[in-house]
Parts: sequence; C-alpha cells; structure tokens
Amino acid sequence: QVQLVESGGGLVQPGGSLRLSCAASRRIFSIYTMNWYRQHPGKQRELVAAIADDNTTNYADSVKGRFTITRDNAKNTVYLQMNSLKPEDTAVYYCNFVTYEPINYWGQGTQVTVSS
Repeated sequence: QVQLVESGGGLVQPGGSLRLSCAASRRIFSIYTMNWYRQHPGKQRELVAAIADDNTTNYADSVKGRFTITRDNAKNTVYLQMNSLKPEDTAVYYCNFVTYEPINYWGQGTQVTVSS
C-alpha cells in the first residue's frame, strides 16, 4: 500500500513562509499530475496548485504570485512553497498524485495555521 507522507505544516505569522513536502512511501510510476488541495473548516476541499509531468503549473487565483509548486520525479516528491501567508490560508493541506491509469493517491493532511 503506497502512502503519501506530508510534512512542513505548522503555525506561522501573517506575511511569513512555509514549505510543504509530500513524498510517496514507495515508487509510483506514470504520475501525471501532483497536486495540493486545502480544506477550510466546514467547506469543500479546493485545488490550490497543480503540476503536470511536463512541469506545466496551475494555481488558484487566491494564491497566484505567493505559492510555488515544484516536483522531483526521481524522488516522487512534490513541494509547495508558500510565501506572504495570510490568515485565510489557514486550512488542512492535502497532497494528491494522479497517475495515467488513473489512480488517485492522497496524503493524510497537514495543518497550516496563519495567525499572530
């Protein structure tokens, strides 16, 4: 059973930065997209950023210019660099890998809290 393991969440002040990481516990082949979602309390999970296997990226309007998604295919790892964080970025962040089969893999979620 492949697991996605997230790290890097925590508490940060407004204007600060965090870097999230998500790595697969075993090798996954043919990953099409690696994605980051987030979920605010009482709301649906929303797509924050996505990166395809050709390194094409896509961002939610609310994070454009502040967040950067990158991937390391050799390590089956995706990163989310979050800068200029705002209180409204507070949420549980989930990573998601989608293969060409397609098979969906999800991480367990990591809490990001932006507060002074």
